[in-house]
Amino acid sequence: MAIKERNILKRLYFIAACMFVFAIAVLIKLVNIQFVEGDMYRKKAQERVFKTFDIPANRGNLYDSKGNLLATSVPKYDVRFDALTVSEKDFRKYIKPLCEALSKEFGKPVSYYDKLIRKARSTKNRYLLLRRNLGYSQYMRVKKFPLFEFGANRGGLIIEQRTVREHPIGKIAERTVGYEKRDEQGYYTRVGLEGAYGPFLRGKEGKRKKQKIAKNQWKPIGDDNEVEPQDGFDVVSTIDVNIQDISHHVLLGQLEKFEAEHGTVVVMETRTGEIKAISNLGRTEAGKYYEKLNYAVGESHEPGSTFKLMTMVAALEDRVIDSSYVVDTENGRVKFYDRIAKDSKWGGYGKISAAKAFELSSNTAFAKMIHENYKDNPRKFVDRLINMGLGETLGLAIKGEGKPKIPYPGDKDWYGTTLPWMAHGYGVAITPLQTLAFYNAIANDGEMVKPRFIKEVKTWNKTRERFDKEVLNPTICSKATAKIAQEMMKNVVKRGTANNILTDNFDIAGKTGTCWGNYGNDKEREYISSFAGYFPADNPIYSCIVVIHKPNKKKGYYGHEVAAPIFKAIATKIYNDIPVIDEVSYATMESNSVVNSYEKYYENARKYKTIMPNVKGMPAMDVLSLLENMGLKVELKGSGTVKKQSIEPGTKVKINQKIRLELS
Repeated sequence: MAIKERNILKRLYFIAACMFVFAIAVLIKLVNIQFVEGDMYRKKAQERVFKTFDIPANRGNLYDSKGNLLATSVPKYDVRFDALTVSEKDFRKYIKPLCEALSKEFGKPVSYYDKLIRKARSTKNRYLLLRRNLGYSQYMRVKKFPLFEFGANRGGLIIEQRTVREHPIGKIAERTVGYEKRDEQGYYTRVGLEGAYGPFLRGKEGKRKKQKIAKNQWKPIGDDNEVEPQDGFDVVSTIDVNIQDISHHVLLGQLEKFEAEHGTVVVMETRTGEIKAISNLGRTEAGKYYEKLNYAVGESHEPGSTFKLMTMVAALEDRVIDSSYVVDTENGRVKFYDRIAKDSKWGGYGKISAAKAFELSSNTAFAKMIHENYKDNPRKFVDRLINMGLGETLGLAIKGEGKPKIPYPGDKDWYGTTLPWMAHGYGVAITPLQTLAFYNAIANDGEMVKPRFIKEVKTWNKTRERFDKEVLNPTICSKATAKIAQEMMKNVVKRGTANNILTDNFDIAGKTGTCWGNYGNDKEREYISSFAGYFPADNPIYSCIVVIHKPNKKKGYYGHEVAAPIFKAIATKIYNDIPVIDEVSYATMESNSVVNSYEKYYENARKYKTIMPNVKGMPAMDVLSLLENMGLKVELKGSGTVKKQSIEPGTKVKINQKIRLELS
């Protein structure tokens, strides 16, 4: 019995010792938490209740070259209500006048808001949504409503601000204007001008602390931000909305006429490389067209006969031919190994000069000229093309530039027929903008300038950074060669394949292009129609390229009938409708007389200020700032959002022109 009692006692001692050790361990842990790890745990606990959120900054405005808005940030406000933070006394006193104010502002019955808010009160809803997407004027009125006027802590008012990007000229140049978006991981998707110049436009984010409430929702603490966001800089692009408007609508009309799959137009200022218009339209399944992709920048394809300018310049520069070099087109069909080069004219053109071959766009003549003179040393021809800048991208700020393809002897895809086929634009790939840069260089007597989309970065009226002309290659060829090529391009329009776009008022220089879009049989074959050139021919101000993919063959597919008329229509409208200053020398811009002359021109140009946007449905305060920035005088009738506007969307407006807005 005594032994049994001793065993029990030992067990009790053991249990007591274990409990004592456990108590010591708990005590040590408590001391450690309190004095060593306490700050860390308190921080974690606070993070679960309080969190700092980023507040996106207002993006800077994006303007065209004359100060017209292409994209602007408009603030929008969501109104919520914390039904729990309001005292019972205030709730009973102000619930009725608050509901009456909400009803008057937003149009729903008083009973609707009374029931909604009382239900939120009973269910302890601290994040009740009352209204989304308020404009600034409505937001300011709501802040003064009964109860809400006491702010967040006493009045329960929760205001969440965000910005929405508006495009005043609508769908025109939508892809060129582009966007910049950031996902949850912080990665950016960048498209067009918005994406290319995002570092200037986006500004610096602010900070705002929020408290976690029921249902994993976060409520702002107080009315003020911890760190105020800093607005982005304004960016002035090279785009001219008037030229953009012209290019967009002319391209659209021709795409619809020929039921083409997609097309692009680019207009560039010859001397500076400033892009004045870039329109990219693709067809939807419903047969409508919109800015689908930036084909001008991103789509590399076989150029066809527009590449004959590059071939001609290379051969002239290497002095293997001159403009009088005679070549026999035979019967319009010339065999090279197992393939046959064909002219569009059955029977061929007989024996013709190199200049005439260019005017008539003879495939057989170009294939024979290059094959005869470079077959023993094809590297010489390809090296000349590469030295002229055709093997590299232009290094554009806009993302997604297509890579050119120039085959090189020794490559796995180099065949016996590669050289003659390159001569007339097959087996190579180049984007429309890269083609235009070359044509523009010939207009500039051999100086290749980089296509440019931006003029300056501004803060209000202060210039922070200016972007000037950038020369990619001062001499892609000699001036003598450039002059010969210029004359050939003038003759293409005067008496060659593009004589259908000859004008009386000014001369056009350029080259047509028609190439296969695929290599199927004749019934399945698709085409790419193009025209590239510049105007006026003798004193170039603008260069332009038009490329149309897959027009309906039954309606036409040759470059002179599909693409060239677009070039003519754009050139004619620009030449006739828009004031052009071509007398001012950049070297003398500092003199007072020239500055005064330029200012007069600028004032004159302002009468072509911009295109009237569609403002129906927008809040009055937002519309007012937008239209006044365009130089319009605004008359408002009523309050709320715009119901009617006196100037129809798409109409050209002038500075100081009056517009009446009816609000509802």
